[in-house]
Amino acid sequence: MTLPESVFSYIPGRVVAALVAVSLTGCETGQPSMPDAPPDDLSGYIEENMQVWDIPGMAVAIVHKDEVVFAEGFGVRKLGEPELVDEHTLFGVASITKAFTAAALGLLVDEGRIRWDDPIVAWLPDFQLYDLWVTENITIRDALSHRSGLGRMIGNRLQYMTSRERSELIYRLRYLEPEIPFRSGYVYSNMMYLVAGEIIPAVTGKSWEEFVSERFFGPLGMERSNTSVTQIGDDDNAAWPHQEIRGEVVPIPRRNFDNAGPAASINASVYEMAQWMRLHLGEPGKFNGQRLISEEVMMDLHSSQTVLAEYEIYDDLRSYALGWFVQYYRGARIQRHGGGTDGMNTTLILLPERDLGIIVVANTFTLFRDAVAYTILDHFMGKSEFEWNRHIREGYEENYERQMAERDTIRQMRQDHVPPSLPMERYAGRYYDDLYAELEVIETEDGSLALRFWEDDSRMADLEHWEGDRFRAVWRNPAQREKFVEFVLGRRAVVEAVEVTFNLRPNVLQAGAYLSGYTRTVRYQRVD
Repeated sequence: MTLPESVFSYIPGRVVAALVAVSLTGCETGQPSMPDAPPDDLSGYIEENMQVWDIPGMAVAIVHKDEVVFAEGFGVRKLGEPELVDEHTLFGVASITKAFTAAALGLLVDEGRIRWDDPIVAWLPDFQLYDLWVTENITIRDALSHRSGLGRMIGNRLQYMTSRERSELIYRLRYLEPEIPFRSGYVYSNMMYLVAGEIIPAVTGKSWEEFVSERFFGPLGMERSNTSVTQIGDDDNAAWPHQEIRGEVVPIPRRNFDNAGPAASINASVYEMAQWMRLHLGEPGKFNGQRLISEEVMMDLHSSQTVLAEYEIYDDLRSYALGWFVQYYRGARIQRHGGGTDGMNTTLILLPERDLGIIVVANTFTLFRDAVAYTILDHFMGKSEFEWNRHIREGYEENYERQMAERDTIRQMRQDHVPPSLPMERYAGRYYDDLYAELEVIETEDGSLALRFWEDDSRMADLEHWEGDRFRAVWRNPAQREKFVEFVLGRRAVVEAVEVTFNLRPNVLQAGAYLSGYTRTVRYQRVD
C-alpha cells in the first residue's frame, strides 16, 4: 500500500508493518466488491474529526461515472462569523492551478501553435538561466515536469516579490543556482510554472488569466471560479484563510499571489472543481459530450515525465507528469496533486479505472484532508479496512511534539547575554542581492530594528535580538511566522552584509517556520 507524499512524514514507524499487513491481507482475500455510492457516514465522519483537528471549514466533492455524487460543505467560512461553508464556497486551490496551466498550454499544442519540446527562449527571447546551454535547451516540457533543477525561491508563507511584475521575477531567475543538474531529477519549482504560463500571452496576446477563464472556466461552467483574490468581494461566498499560531487557529490576512498566478492563484468551489475532474475522467478531454482537449494531449498531461524517489513502503512507483503526480496505489494508477497557500489546503485525486475523482479543501493547513481523501478512495476500491485518520493523527502529533522539542532546544541554546557588536543604528541601511533584490534595515522609533523587503511596507518583519549579531525576524503578517538573520561585520567593525535564512519548507508549519530541513541563506551586501 502506498502513502500519499504529504502524509508520509507524519506516519509513525510502527504503522508501516500494519500497512503492509493490510495490503497483503487484501491480496489473499480476493477482489472485494466495488461500491458506487459514497460512504454512508461520510458527512458525520468529517464533522466529528474537524473538531479533533480544529478546522474552521472544509468542503468535499466526489465525481463518479461522470456524475457529482457528493458535494458538501462543513463548518464556517471564517471563525467568529456565522456564514457556513457549502459546496459553492470559494477556496484557494493553490498548486492545483498547475494542472490548469499545463492544460492551457496543451490547447496551444492541439492548435499547432506550440510544441511541448519547444525551447522556452523560442517564445520568451529574454529568458535566461544560470547557464547558456541550459538557457538554450530547456523546454516547455522541462518547466512543467519539474526537471529544471531549480528549486523554490522562498517559503515561510512569503511569496517572492509579491508586488513586482512577472517579468522582473523571470529576469532574476538568471541568478538562481540549481539544486541539482538540469534534467537529472525532480525539484519542485513554482517559478518555472510562472515562466511556462507567460508563454500563453507570448503566443496568443491574451494573459494567462484571460486564457484560462475563457478556455476552461467558461466551457466547464465554472462561473464563480477566478484567478485572483482581488476578484473576491466582501460579500462573496468565499472561505477565509486560517492558521495555527502559538497553539491557536486564527484568521490570517488574505494575500495576493497574482505574480505567481500560473503556479498557484486559482480560487474555486468544490462543485466547480468537480467539473474540472469530469474533464479528466471518463473519456479524458471530453466534457458533456464535447471534446475540449485531444486524446493525445490528455495522454501527455497524465503521462510520467520525471521519476521521483520512492518511499519504499509498499510497491510504490511515483513520478510527475505535466501538472500532476502519477503513482500506483494498492495496484491502481492514480493522478493527484496537493495545494497549499496561506491558510488554504487542498487534496485532489483521480482514479481513472473507477472513473472517480475526489477533492477536499480546508481553510487551514491540515493533514485531515488526506485522511478524508484516502478514506473515500479506499471505500470506492472496496478496501476500507485502514483507519487513515487515526494513523495520520498519531503521526502528526508525534512529529509536532518532536518539532516543538527542537524549537525548545534552539531557545535553550540561545546566548542572549551576548550583546550586539554595535549600536542599533550602525546596522541600519540598504542591502542588495542580485537574486533577492532590495532589503532595507530600518531603525524604528523605539530604537529597535525592522526589515523591509522589496520596498514593500506589507513585507516587513521586526528584529528581536537573539545573540551577538544574530536576530530573529518576526513578520508583521503573523502567517509568515519568523526567521533568523545575522549581520556580517568586516574590518573596523563595519557591517558588510546581512544573511537571511529563508525556510523553503517548514517541517511542521504549526510548530513554527524556522524548523526546516530545506532552507536557503542569502547574503545581502550593504550598498550604503
